[in-house]
Amino acid sequence: MKMISFKSLLTMMLSMVMSLTAMADTISTGEMLNISIRGVPGGEQTRITGQYVVSTDGLLYLPLLEGGIKASGRTSSSLSRSIEAAYKNAEVYTNPRITVISNKNKEESLIDRKVVTVGGHVKRPGPVPYLRGMTLYEAVTAAGGETAFGSIQRVELFRKNKRYVYDLRKTAHKGLKIYEGDNINIPQKDWLGN
Repeated sequence: MKMISFKSLLTMMLSMVMSLTAMADTISTGEMLNISIRGVPGGEQTRITGQYVVSTDGLLYLPLLEGGIKASGRTSSSLSRSIEAAYKNAEVYTNPRITVISNKNKEESLIDRKVVTVGGHVKRPGPVPYLRGMTLYEAVTAAGGETAFGSIQRVELFRKNKRYVYDLRKTAHKGLKIYEGDNINIPQKDWLGN
C-alpha cells in the first residue's frame, strides 16, 4: 500500500475546498442580485442601480440592453465585467463600473418566492411578487407604472429566451397573463413620443 505524502494530501484537500468555494460563489437561477453602477451621470445611476432576479433561463435582463446576459453559473465579478462590456458594446455608456452583490445567503433572497422582474422606464424597477393569474398590466402597475419617458406602446416581455412586444393601450394586451420568471422591460419613448 502506498503512503500518500502529507504535502500531496494537503494539496488535494485544498483544491477540493477551493472547488467547493467556487461553486458556492456562483450565481443561480432565481437568485436576487443587487446591481449598482458608477462612472455614469447621476440620473443614469438611479435608472440602473437596483435589485434584479436571475430568470429561470439563467439570464439577467437590464435596462437599455437588448436581450439578456448569462448570469447563472458565473461569479459576481465575472458577471460585473460582462455587464460593463455589454453597456460599452451597445454604446450606452463609455466607462461604466458595475458592482454585483448576491443576496444568496440573505433572508430577503427571492429564491423561494415567485417573482417577475420589471425594468426599464418604470418608477420602481426590480422584482415584483408574482401572483397566479397576474397580467402584464398588473405587473407594470406593481412596479409603479411607467415614467414620463417610458413607452407603454412597446412593452417588452422576455420569456424563455424569446422577446415579445405588446401595446398596453390595447385591452387585449393589458389582460395578457404572465408567468413566474418572466422579465418585463418598459423601453424609452422614441422621438415621436411612442
